[in-house]
Amino acid sequence: MMPCFWGVLAASNSYQEVSENLYYFLIFAVGSVVMRSAGCVINDLFDKDLDKYVLRTAQRPLASETISSTEAIIIFILLNLCGLAILLTLNLLAIIIGLISFLLFIVYPLMKRITYWPQFFLGITFNVGCLIGYASIENILNIQITFLYLAGIFWTLGYDTIYAHQDRSDDLNIGIKSTAILFGEKTKYWVTLFYSFMLLSLFFFGVFNQTNFLYFIGLFFIAMHLYYQIKKLDINDSNGCLKIFKSNQQVGILVVLAILISIL
Repeated sequence: MMPCFWGVLAASNSYQEVSENLYYFLIFAVGSVVMRSAGCVINDLFDKDLDKYVLRTAQRPLASETISSTEAIIIFILLNLCGLAILLTLNLLAIIIGLISFLLFIVYPLMKRITYWPQFFLGITFNVGCLIGYASIENILNIQITFLYLAGIFWTLGYDTIYAHQDRSDDLNIGIKSTAILFGEKTKYWVTLFYSFMLLSLFFFGVFNQTNFLYFIGLFFIAMHLYYQIKKLDINDSNGCLKIFKSNQQVGILVVLAILISIL
């Protein structure tokens, strides 16, 4: 949801425009919940036989056979029809980007079987709402929204690497790949690098979007939050990794606030 809001705000240049674009905030809030749910369903369908062997995921509905694959497919179709109905209210460019993103999130669950970088593919997929939100209003894609999208990708690389450390041992046993396994004890250095590139991308977004100084003050608070995550990170503490991962909700909101205060 937050990257969608980033895109809408990036396309708004005044308080009046933010007010006029409230409709987009509403449909992207609903759309993000619908499509995130659809993504969970397709992920669980692909992974139902693997999830049984991972402690954290063994009780998922398909892995525990609480519901059948047929029921899950029906749910998936219904969710996607809702998402398509929302998408078709937007302009042609936004629709095209949305359809491309649909293909991405269908393929994403398979990436951890073939590459140690599924988190990169997740970043490309999860943050495409930033592009859709911007294109819905401006009907173009440009360099500033590209930097905002890149910020989302690097952000996801960081927080999902932290998240993946919860399952590192189980993933090694069943042959699943992730950046957590790839980086191992060097995870802090890599997460620091990803978060640094996120901040750099946010900085360049501000420069090319000609945002005022309040936005850059906002970046300071984002940087402090990311630094706190890295400082607290212990890759051998699953509960701690989950708490740090969840705290990224606050990072998404801080980016929203940074862009918003620069507009208002």
